[in-house]
Amino acid sequence: MTTTNHQFEAEVKELLHLVTHSLYSNPDIFIRELVSNASDACDKLRFLATTDGNLYENDGDLAIKIDFDKDAKTLTISDNGIGMNEADTIEHLGTIAKSGTKAFLDKLSDSDKKDGHLIGQFGVGFYSGFIVADKIVVESRKAGEPSSNGVRWESDGTGAFTTETIDKANRGTTITLHLKDDYAGLGEDGEQNYLDRYKIKSLVSKYSDHISLPIQMRKEEWQDELDDNGEAIAGKGQYILTDDYETINKASALWTKDSSEISDEEYQGFYKNITYDFTDPLAWTHNRVEGRVQYTQLLYIPKKAPYDLYAREQQRGLKLYVKRVFIMDDAEQLLPMYLRFVKGVIDTADLPLNVSREILQESRDVKAIRDGNARRVLTLLASLANSEDLDKQSKFKEFYAEFGDVLKEGLGEDMSNQERIAKLLRYATSQNDGVETGFADYKARMKEGQKAIYYLTGENLTSAKNSPQLEVFKKKGIEVILMTAKVDEWAMNFLTEFDGTPLQNIAKGAVDLGDLTDDAEKAEVKKQEEQFKPVVERLKSLLGEKAKDVRVSSRLVDSPACIVVGDGELTPQMAQMLKAMGQPVPDVKPTLEINPSHPLIAKLETSAQFDDLGQVIFDQAILADGGQLDDPAGYLRRVNELLLK
Repeated sequence: MTTTNHQFEAEVKELLHLVTHSLYSNPDIFIRELVSNASDACDKLRFLATTDGNLYENDGDLAIKIDFDKDAKTLTISDNGIGMNEADTIEHLGTIAKSGTKAFLDKLSDSDKKDGHLIGQFGVGFYSGFIVADKIVVESRKAGEPSSNGVRWESDGTGAFTTETIDKANRGTTITLHLKDDYAGLGEDGEQNYLDRYKIKSLVSKYSDHISLPIQMRKEEWQDELDDNGEAIAGKGQYILTDDYETINKASALWTKDSSEISDEEYQGFYKNITYDFTDPLAWTHNRVEGRVQYTQLLYIPKKAPYDLYAREQQRGLKLYVKRVFIMDDAEQLLPMYLRFVKGVIDTADLPLNVSREILQESRDVKAIRDGNARRVLTLLASLANSEDLDKQSKFKEFYAEFGDVLKEGLGEDMSNQERIAKLLRYATSQNDGVETGFADYKARMKEGQKAIYYLTGENLTSAKNSPQLEVFKKKGIEVILMTAKVDEWAMNFLTEFDGTPLQNIAKGAVDLGDLTDDAEKAEVKKQEEQFKPVVERLKSLLGEKAKDVRVSSRLVDSPACIVVGDGELTPQMAQMLKAMGQPVPDVKPTLEINPSHPLIAKLETSAQFDDLGQVIFDQAILADGGQLDDPAGYLRRVNELLLK
C-alpha cells in the first residue's frame, strides 16, 4: 500500500500550537473532544440513514468504545459512525478549524436544518489529542463505501501528516493516541495517567455522561491467584480486562428531554449532582428557547444561600454546554450578578466549542442568553409570588428570606428588568412588622389623596419604627414602608417610581403631604415659622457649618427635633456604609428640623443655656437617625451640665 506525505497548510503549524497550548490548557479536555467527535459522527450517520438505510450496513447499534494498552502506551477511541475516506481525512484533518459538518449543513434545505442541530464538527477539537500524545493514528472507512476504501491517517502534530489506503471491514473511525510519558503514568508525578480505567471512567462521567450514545469500555473482573493445587488463595489476585464491553455513561442528557418526560425526583437528583447540595432545590424552570439564538435552559433556585453569597468575587455561574459538549462549570457571563445564586445548565449550538471566557464576555449571543435567563428566573419567581397556591407562596417566602437582599441589587444592575424586580420586593411597614408588603400591596392600601409611596430606611426594624420622621405619618394613619437591609439605601437610588406613583424617602427633603394636610394645619405651620424665626436664626448661627439649614418641622409630633438630608444626598446610614467599604464619602450637611410644640424647643426661646441645649438637641437628632457623633465626650458633658441645672 502506498503512503502519501502531506504538508499542513502554511498557518496550521502555528494554529496547532495555539490549540494545544492555549485553547485547551486542561489536558483532560481531549477526552471530551474526541468522544464528542465520535458522537457527532454517529449522529451524522443516523441523520443520513433516514433517507438511505443501507448506510447502516446491517449494524444499526451505534456506540463509542474506549480501549487502552498499557504496554504500548496507547489510548483508543472508536465509533461506528459515518466514517471518512482519504479525501475526507485530507480535507478535515489536514486543515484546522475546517468544519465538514458546516459544508454538510449548507447542502440541507431550510426545512431540514432544524433536524440537523445535533450534528457537530470534526475539526479543531480533534487536535486537542496532541496535548497528551506525540503521535495520533486515525483509521477510518466511510459508510456505504467498500472495505478497500479504508484510510490510515498519521501525524506527530508538527508540520506534516501521511495517509495510506487500507482495508477496513467495518465502517467508522478509530483514533489511537500514542501517549507521552507524562500522560501514561510515567511522568514525575504520575497523576495524569490516561491508561487508568478509573480515571477514564471519571472523565467520561464528568464531561460526556450526557452523550445520548452508549460509551463502552471492556469489563473488569477479579481473578484469584491460584496455588499449586489450583485453589484460590484468599485475598490474592488482580483485576483483569475481559472481552465483554459495558456502558459507562448514562447515555442521556436530562435537559435534552421534554419536561413532560422528567419526574420531579429526576430534576431534584440532577440538581444535587451538579451542585453537590444535599437538599432539594426550591424551584426550577426547564425550557427550549427559539429565536435568533437557540438554547436549552435548566435553571434552579436553591433553598439555602451559600456562605459566600455576598463575596462577589467567588466562583459562580452556570454549566455551559455547546451542542451537548461540556465547556465550563462556572460561566458567570450567562447570568447578571444579582442572580448569582441560580444554578443550572445552558446548552446552545450557537457558540464555538473552543469558546473562552473572553469570547463569552464580548459575544452578542451570550448577552441574548443572559437576558433570556434573567427574564426566565424573574418569571419563575413571579409565578411563585403571585400564585394562589399556598405551597408556592410559602416557597417564595423561603426564597425571599434567603435571597431577597441580593435580588434588590438588580434595581441598579438591570434597568431593563427593573419593573419585574420591583414587583417581587417585599418589606415591613409602619403598620405590619412582617416582611410581606410589596409596592403593589402598598398602593392598594394608600389613603385617598395620597400621591406618593412613602418609605424610610433604617439600621433595623426597631430603630426604623421609632424614627422621629414617622411621627406625623403615624398621627394621620399613613402607612410607610420600612427598609432595613444594608442594600436598600443604595438600591433605592435607582427606583424613583412604581407603576406611575413616585417613591419618596420621608427622611429626605421637606414633607409635603399634599391633600392629606388641611388648610388649618398649613396655617398653623406658617404661624409657628414666624413665631420661632428668632430661635431658628440663633440655631443656624450656633451650628454653623455643622448643619446645612434649620427650619420648623411639619413632620414631628412627639420628638423635639430630627435631621433630614436633601433629595439626592447621602443619608447618615449610606455614608456609614460607604465608609465601612473604604469608599470616599462627600461631606453632607444635614438639615435640622425642630418641633415648635415640644417643651424643649419652647424652652430654647428663654433658656440661658441656649448654646448647650441647642447643641444637645442637634446631637440627639443625629443619634435618633442612626448617625454617629463627632464629639461624644462633648455631648455627655453638655447633658450632664444640663441635668445639674
